[in-house]
Amino acid sequence: MEFDDRLLSTRTIEPSDDPENLRPQRLDDYIGQVQAKENLRIFIEAAKQRGDALDHILFFGPPGLGKTTLANIVAAEMGVSIRITSGPALEKAGDIVALLTNLQEGDILFIDEIHRLSRTVEEILYPAMEDYEFDVILGKGPSARSIRFDLPKFTLIGATTRSGQLAAPFRDRFGVLLRLDLYKVEELEQIIKRSASILNIGITESGAHEIASRSRGTPRIANRLLKRVRDFAQVLGDGIISDEIADEALRRLDIDKLGLDALDRRMLTAVVQQFRGGPVGLETLAAMIGEEAVTIEDVYEPYLMQIGFLVRTQRGRCVTEAACRHLGLEFPKS
Repeated sequence: MEFDDRLLSTRTIEPSDDPENLRPQRLDDYIGQVQAKENLRIFIEAAKQRGDALDHILFFGPPGLGKTTLANIVAAEMGVSIRITSGPALEKAGDIVALLTNLQEGDILFIDEIHRLSRTVEEILYPAMEDYEFDVILGKGPSARSIRFDLPKFTLIGATTRSGQLAAPFRDRFGVLLRLDLYKVEELEQIIKRSASILNIGITESGAHEIASRSRGTPRIANRLLKRVRDFAQVLGDGIISDEIADEALRRLDIDKLGLDALDRRMLTAVVQQFRGGPVGLETLAAMIGEEAVTIEDVYEPYLMQIGFLVRTQRGRCVTEAACRHLGLEFPKS
């Protein structure tokens, strides 16, 4: 069956020679998410000992924590090919049928943003995940007939920032559910030093700490900031990232000591000044700062809630006294 090359990429995972590729290739190189990583190691080893395909896996958590990286690592550890696509790319039933019929024994099908799959595609995946087969209806009316396709044992890995949007029957078909949490500063320091070594960047311990403490608990942000601070160190300094250079660079990028950017501060300030600290509804907050509600909910809120600056209640969002102190604002007594 023919399929659109735009829907996926297919490859056997090999260690990358690209110096800009900061993704770890093996579990031993993956930093953080200790419990999820060690459980995954056991599942992989057990499947290899049985000579069986790995059970279906769902990675969920805030964006930028390494869900795609872990999917690639699973393929590398299992020694199989991985086919990569995303939920929005699979618009029609024929798209997922084309993918499934081109899988080989043990292959991994990785679907990013899996919560955005259409219901039609989900329903085709139900028997494919459970019984490794699916039915296709050919023709219409009295002449319609059903053809059953048998599939090799494969592993479906899904990644989502919104696991609650998956239908319960779909979510229940994943044998392994692993939540990825925001990283600690110490873990981000290790990631930054590893990335600096790969990129051949000189960095001090205090410089790594300065970047890690402003990275919002997210490796993707840490690596992005490392590359931008490198530019400042190269132009304004001697090429070595120290805490002074990192502080100057991040100050110019409008990122404060806790990693809050201009939009974070604008959102918190607006809740304090216009709504006396809240509660304020998500849609109202989104319209007030000119940002999409889903972006606030998935990108900004998790970190602000983790550091105790924002509280989510049934009536809406409330700003805490700690946030007011950080912003230099008076906490509304009411």
